[in-house]
Amino acid sequence: MNSKNEIILYQTDELPEHIEVRLDKDTVWLSLNQIAQLFNRDKSVISRHLNNIYKERELIREATVAKNATVQMEAGRKVTREIEFFNLDAILSVGYRVNSKQGTQFRIWATNVLRDYMLKGYVLNQRINRIENSVKSLANKVQEIDFQIKEFTPTRHFLRRTNF
Repeated sequence: MNSKNEIILYQTDELPEHIEVRLDKDTVWLSLNQIAQLFNRDKSVISRHLNNIYKERELIREATVAKNATVQMEAGRKVTREIEFFNLDAILSVGYRVNSKQGTQFRIWATNVLRDYMLKGYVLNQRINRIENSVKSLANKVQEIDFQIKEFTPTRHFLRRTNF
């Protein structure tokens, strides 16, 4: 993927509005608010799950959290706040802990995507293995032919004339 600050929209029938999903450094990033919206749970529930994920060392906080400055409208004025964004690893971990209809839908979706990627990867690996085996087989045949050509090429003997 290798996207830099790309935004995609995620929306299901259950969500009243779309969620802007940020793509950066080969992963997706959501804020705490967005994760709460995604799973239809209060921010405190999501925060508790995230704290447990880090406390249980399922994930390392420094590897899954990025802080970004975001401009927000507060009381009619623009305010810059540093907001924590959580990467796909953290979102998936929360998704497998949260108990909600949206959480279940997300788990089904994530499992299907993972299964598809694994199957496509398996099929691709099988094709690559077949190609590698064919190349090795062809290389061996070329070596055999080369050996046979060398073996059956008549060698010329040159006699040296000597003067006595």
